[in-house]
Amino acid sequence: MALVPSGCGINRLPSLDEQVKAAWSEVLNQYQRRSDLIPNLVETVKGYARQEQQVLTKVTEARAKATQTQVQLPSDVLSNPAAFHQFEENQAALTGTLSRLLVAVERYPNLKSDQNFLALQSQLEGTENRIAVARRDYINAVQAYNTALRTIPTRWTAAMFYPNLTLRQTFTISDQAQQVPQVKF
Repeated sequence: MALVPSGCGINRLPSLDEQVKAAWSEVLNQYQRRSDLIPNLVETVKGYARQEQQVLTKVTEARAKATQTQVQLPSDVLSNPAAFHQFEENQAALTGTLSRLLVAVERYPNLKSDQNFLALQSQLEGTENRIAVARRDYINAVQAYNTALRTIPTRWTAAMFYPNLTLRQTFTISDQAQQVPQVKF
């Protein structure tokens, strides 16, 4: 009896690899959306948030650093733990800065009542939610891909037909992000 190639995962591995790449592209797309959106919204709100100028400046600086890192991503970022970790750290710094900006809303009720600031807050929350969904989808795609690459029979198929396929990196959470945030009024 002849072996049927489709039964041994020969087509599954490239499909899973492409799913990982597509999911990663969506993660980058959502980070780019955030990088494009935030400066415009911040400029709109700046006039209403003079006392929070320092926080807004930090958001802009963190966004610039995150954008710069995205442009300089090495081609092997998905299989390079150091490059992937650096990307994660830069995005986490921007997320932390954005969180501090949202806390500033609670401290200054006059800002909270302004429609522009409410729109900014809504856009920031929506953007962060989109990023979380894109990251979740990427993690799921990597899990399926890595599992297929490490289990039999697709492990054998990969060794024979796709020896260059390597395990992909997934997102982790930093020690700082694991700390419970302190909200003080």
